[in-house]
Amino acid sequence: MTNQDSLDIFFSDPTESLPHPFYHKQIVFTGALSTMTRSEAAKQVKACGGFLQGTVTQQTDFVILGDKRRGISTKQRKAEQLMNYGEDIQILIEDDFLWLISIPKEVGG
Repeated sequence: MTNQDSLDIFFSDPTESLPHPFYHKQIVFTGALSTMTRSEAAKQVKACGGFLQGTVTQQTDFVILGDKRRGISTKQRKAEQLMNYGEDIQILIEDDFLWLISIPKEVGG
């Protein structure tokens, strides 16, 4: 391999932290959570830098589906409808929400 064939690889600074996935994001819950109350979940979202919404709108980033839901909720239907129109909304099940809130909440950059 000649010098012309070499590839330079740059690594990001390991001391640099990335914002939490919920940082500055609008979150909506639908259905009861099996692991915590809605109030506790709201505190977790706020601790990650996120904002709680009561209804799904074009500004919604995440819809969290609680494990104790029955069927498809109006909020989930609205999110799916907006997604069909090209809105960037992610629907997460409760287990995925729990995994995301377990990520360290340091926000830096």
